[in-house]
Amino acid sequence: MTAAGAGEGGRLIVLVGPAGAGKTTIAHRLIDRKPARRGFSVSHTTRPMRTTETNGIDYWFVERTAFEQLRDSGGFAEWAEVHGHFYGTSLHEIDRMRDEGRDALFDIDIVGALNLYRQLPDRTRLAFLLPPSWPVLVDRLLKRGTETETTVRRRLRTARRELEGLVASSEPWHVFINDALEPTVEAMESLFAIRAPLPTDVRHHECVQAFLRDARLDPLAADEPPPT
Repeated sequence: MTAAGAGEGGRLIVLVGPAGAGKTTIAHRLIDRKPARRGFSVSHTTRPMRTTETNGIDYWFVERTAFEQLRDSGGFAEWAEVHGHFYGTSLHEIDRMRDEGRDALFDIDIVGALNLYRQLPDRTRLAFLLPPSWPVLVDRLLKRGTETETTVRRRLRTARRELEGLVASSEPWHVFINDALEPTVEAMESLFAIRAPLPTDVRHHECVQAFLRDARLDPLAADEPPPT
C-alpha cells in the first residue's frame, strides 16, 4: 500500500445527505468537469444487483462471506450495515485512485463518512448536502412515484438521524444547500482545492437547525415503536 497523502490528487470527497438532496446528480456533474482527475469510488456491497446496474461500475457485488473475510482482514477503510446489507469502501480502491492521481467521490452514509475521515483525515473532505427545507425533501420523495409509504418513512427516519449525527459531530463538515443545481456544483468545487476546513457559514448552520426541528416534528420521520 502506498503511503497515504503521497503525490498529487487522491482527495476523498464524501457526499452525505438524505435521498432527494441531489448527491448523485452533483457528483456526476463534478466528475464530468474533470473526468481524467475525478471518479467515483466503487464500493463493495452484499445487496443483490439490480437489472440497471453493472458489477464494478455501480458496486462490487459480493457474497456476504466474501465481504466478511475482507472486512476481518482489515481490507475496508469504512463499512456499515444498512437495511440488512453490508456496504464498504476498500483500501485497495482508494489506493488505486490515488496512484492514478485522481480524486475519489463517495456517496455513503454518515457512519461510513466519519469512519473514512477518522482513518484518512488529511485527505478527506466531508460534505453534507441538503435541499432547501424539510418540506421540500418530503415533497421530492413523495413525487418520485417509486417509493412506497414504508420506504418514504425509512428514508425520512434515516435523514433525521443523519441530521442529528451532523449536529453532534465535531468533524469539519461543509454544508451545501442545493436550491439550484449549477450554483451548488460551483460551490462544491471548493472541496477539491482547500487544504484546511472552510469557516462555517452561519446561514447554513441555521438551515441545518431548522431542518432538524422540522424533521423531529414530522411523524413520518419518527422511530418505529418497539415491538410489544
